[in-house]
Amino acid sequence: MKKILIFALLSFFIAKGHGNTSNAQDPIEVGDILVIGKPSAQQYQHIHFPKTNFIIKKGGIPNYKSLIGERVIVTEVAQDKEGNRKITLKREDGRKFFNSISRVKINLEKALENKEVALVR
Repeated sequence: MKKILIFALLSFFIAKGHGNTSNAQDPIEVGDILVIGKPSAQQYQHIHFPKTNFIIKKGGIPNYKSLIGERVIVTEVAQDKEGNRKITLKREDGRKFFNSISRVKINLEKALENKEVALVR
């Protein structure tokens, strides 16, 4: 009886450890498609857009609501010194963000955690 109980507990803990996967650990490669979600604050915290005055100086219109639901393509994957994955994105339709920025960088783990981006599967 003890053997059955120990076996059941071990199998429970092993199954719990394997079932603990998240989107942050999924391998993101060049060419993957992500969808931009709602900002975690008034502006995006983990998608690194320039400040609004720089967007306006380049002739753009800083409308963050227009980005919600926008599909983007991963163009570059890198890792910083702390081990965070930094990826570069461009719009899937080829247009520029705010009509002035062609590519943006994001901190992938934090952006996925705060639901600023979501992976399309």
